[in-house]
Amino acid sequence: MTGRTVTIAHRRQIIDRRALAERLSMADRAAAVGLLKEALTAGRAEIARRLDEKPYAGSETASAYAFLTDQILRLVYDYVVERLHPLANPTTSERLLLMAVGGYGRGEMALHSDVDIAFVTPWKPTGWTENVVESILYLLWDLGLKVGQSTRSIEELVRAAAEDHTIRTAILESRYVWGDEALFDEAQGLFWNKVVSGNVRAFAKEKLDERDERHRRMGDSRYVVEPNVKEGKGGLRDLHALFWIGKFAYHLRSSADLVDVGLLSRDELRQFQRAERFLWAVRCHLHIIAGRAEERLTFDYQREIAQRMRYADRPGKSPVERFMRHYFLHAKMVGDLTGAFLAHLDEKFARRGQRLHLPPILRRRPRKLEGFLLDRGRLAVPDDAFLAEDPVRLIQIFALADRHGLEIHPLAMRAAARQAKLIDADVRVDPRANALFLEVLTSPRDPETVLRWMNEAGVFGRFIPDFGRVVGRMQFDMYHHYTVDEHSIRAIGLLSRIERGELKEDHPLATGLMKRIASRRVLYAAVLLHDIAKGRGGDHSLLGADVARALCPRLGLTEAETETVAWLIAKHLLMSATAFKRDVTDPKTVQDFVAQVKSLERLRLLYVLTGVDIRAVGPGTWNSWKAQLLRALFEAAEEMLRLGHKESGRKERVASIQEALGSRLGWEESRFGRLVWRLPDSYWLAEPAEVLEGNARLIDAADRDPERVRPIECRVLTDRGATLVTVYAKDKPGLFYRVAGAISLVGGNIIDARIHTTDDGMALDNFLIQDISGAPLDDPRQLRRLEEAVLKAVEGQEPLRERLAARPLPLRRAEAFDIQPAVFIDNLASNRYTVMEVNARDRAALLCELAQAITESKAVIRSAHIATYGERAVDVFYLTDLAGGKIDHPPRLKMLQNRLLKAASGGSSRKQAA
Repeated sequence: MTGRTVTIAHRRQIIDRRALAERLSMADRAAAVGLLKEALTAGRAEIARRLDEKPYAGSETASAYAFLTDQILRLVYDYVVERLHPLANPTTSERLLLMAVGGYGRGEMALHSDVDIAFVTPWKPTGWTENVVESILYLLWDLGLKVGQSTRSIEELVRAAAEDHTIRTAILESRYVWGDEALFDEAQGLFWNKVVSGNVRAFAKEKLDERDERHRRMGDSRYVVEPNVKEGKGGLRDLHALFWIGKFAYHLRSSADLVDVGLLSRDELRQFQRAERFLWAVRCHLHIIAGRAEERLTFDYQREIAQRMRYADRPGKSPVERFMRHYFLHAKMVGDLTGAFLAHLDEKFARRGQRLHLPPILRRRPRKLEGFLLDRGRLAVPDDAFLAEDPVRLIQIFALADRHGLEIHPLAMRAAARQAKLIDADVRVDPRANALFLEVLTSPRDPETVLRWMNEAGVFGRFIPDFGRVVGRMQFDMYHHYTVDEHSIRAIGLLSRIERGELKEDHPLATGLMKRIASRRVLYAAVLLHDIAKGRGGDHSLLGADVARALCPRLGLTEAETETVAWLIAKHLLMSATAFKRDVTDPKTVQDFVAQVKSLERLRLLYVLTGVDIRAVGPGTWNSWKAQLLRALFEAAEEMLRLGHKESGRKERVASIQEALGSRLGWEESRFGRLVWRLPDSYWLAEPAEVLEGNARLIDAADRDPERVRPIECRVLTDRGATLVTVYAKDKPGLFYRVAGAISLVGGNIIDARIHTTDDGMALDNFLIQDISGAPLDDPRQLRRLEEAVLKAVEGQEPLRERLAARPLPLRRAEAFDIQPAVFIDNLASNRYTVMEVNARDRAALLCELAQAITESKAVIRSAHIATYGERAVDVFYLTDLAGGKIDHPPRLKMLQNRLLKAASGGSSRKQAA
């Protein structure tokens, strides 16, 4: 615990300083380094062994590492001043203090934490002092310690602390290690008298502003699925910040003093200590596994730490998911305690006519609002009994906060958290409570914030137990950035912002559709509940629909609204799967989609739900390319639902597209006619207008001067967030896989591909590519490299498989996931093509190898649709045989499936062989 002395058992088993000091007294410098290294290694091994025996003993382990470092520093100090620079008659100037500061000053360290020390002298350093400091540092560096150090006189130390809040915090946590103890007492006295006195409010504001900025850098959520244990929201640094403020304000010596001065209750202190012990255990395990000062709990470490901390399988929950859920619950507890601490502190300073950090005073005197108090502009409760008298008030307080735009007093939040257990079956079916909850959920103001408050207080999960089951539940993959509850609440926030018109630029169609839907309540309920059944061991879409059928009537939705919510949840992945994994220009794709949707209202609702679901997954998951695919599917489905499917309409659409292109090009009739004659109807429906125009100009230029015009063109499509690579060349077997390999070699990631063949045997292929970060390739040098690589592929150069295989994964941590490759055949998804879907772990050579397997199987790729979901790649190919027909012979399909499966498994098999 921060500021708490933890008893370390059997210290001499970690290091026996006296015995080692005797050996050092007779050793030269080289031997001394060897002895100290040996002791440091043995001590660390003993601490690691103890952690392995008691994997939750985080605070004890952190204290043990600090103890070991103390002893090493003392031994080094004594060796230097006694053996290397002995001084028979030191003057008063030749006094030196070795002081621990920062995290080391707290007496808490992980294996690879920095050793933060301050050398303090009474006045300007003497020659002897400088020699001693230099020798100590060189010895510490020889031991491999990462040292952060400063050398200052007492006066300089106090002045630096007064001027710099970082130094001020470091000195606040300073601790005597060795040397002149009187100097330490003098430095401490001056620091408290000259730096701390009268500056509490300024220091508290600095620390809270610093915390808020740190949270923003880390994603501003404690529910990111790869949290930073030290710096992230709900992490160790948040606990440290509270103790810093408490110590600065009240000169506390230990965390137990927080109770004595009324900043935490005894129960809160116990929660504080449990959270810190757990977080320190995680951090210590993380440093040991990583072999460096790693603070981010990435997927590749989560599984191993879960194993080290003895988590076991449970139905529907893997060990790593159980471990991470406990992590998030502890992070949530840190947030709860932060609110309670600041509320207590704020109250104490408010009584002196001061406030620290919370919103400005709106009203000087409390007044009542439906029995609740308004305490300086924040919603408060008279006492705990007020909530117990009518537990519906546990929902009402949040509805009032939303309705009147109020913040909830932190002490009221703590009271709600303590009393949340009062929400029982009777409260859940109370019409008042359900009406209030639905009011919050569908609020036109800021439902995201208020729902998050309800979740933080534990009220949300008590009122809707199915939601409580997904609180803190992570999805162990690299696609989802947040826990299920955080993802769902963020999706509500996005929906609300779309409805208010705040995201019109990114979601223009959804913004317009919000004005046309019949029931807002249906959409908000579906967005909230779409993932509510995750982690139950079955299809979460179907299980979630069952939850909705039971819950929505309780919330006050009609039978028809309930059934629509259930349908939306059951089908909430339908639109994205169709748009991203199927050819939306194929009439059969749209027919099959419409057959499931059935109505325009459902289509509108599903489109909006799909958009907010994708965007709420995390930063970068929504882009203009996905928006374009979804919009194309929506418009095709809307047209079919309005007009019905007519084959004659296809020809009319093709004619309309050709007419529009002809007008844009302005060519004479014969010149444009040659272009139209050579390209099939499917081409005209497959590509947007700007791609059709670019293709036309490339084809025309190449036909007019084939010797001078390159058969490749690269264009950055900013609106789609991708780069278009067009290849126009003589169609040859293997062209697709050679081009795919060339694109991968220069760092491109193919996100979609349209493969066309003209009636005179030319290949016209359009590839949409992005870089590893999901942005267009737009660097001129990279584009030149891309053109040269694709040109060689067109000329017949085979991709260098060794270089492809050696290329690093876009996401290195993908190896933490066990993904079994799978190949699915669908001969009903298209009237003209055989559709094959391949699921595999993403890697650089994957698409190239899959395309080569198809070519070697004497099949022709007509279009390819490439999607990635974190570590998982989903590649869909529309295929024909060499004669242009479907592949329907069972043995041939089986052979093709086996070849694709082998290609999909290539990465893992090579890894095992290596």
